[in-house]
Amino acid sequence: MDQLEFFDLPSPCIGVCQADDKGFCKGCYRSREERLYWHKIDNDTKRKIVIACGRRKKRALRANVPVLESPDTPEQGSLF
Repeated sequence: MDQLEFFDLPSPCIGVCQADDKGFCKGCYRSREERLYWHKIDNDTKRKIVIACGRRKKRALRANVPVLESPDTPEQGSLF
């Protein structure tokens, strides 16, 4: 039995919007088509895309590709 979805899955976009040499966004790791059609696809497909983005990010980290952070994320200062 499938779980009911009451809310749309939010976009994983972090506002970086730069493509790497393979065409994936350096911020959210979605392909051009995934970014373009995000609002037209169903939640099940969105969930699969988010999982794939996580795998792409891990692969990039293993390859020592710099991962861009969200520009809204403040750096934590010293506690002392």
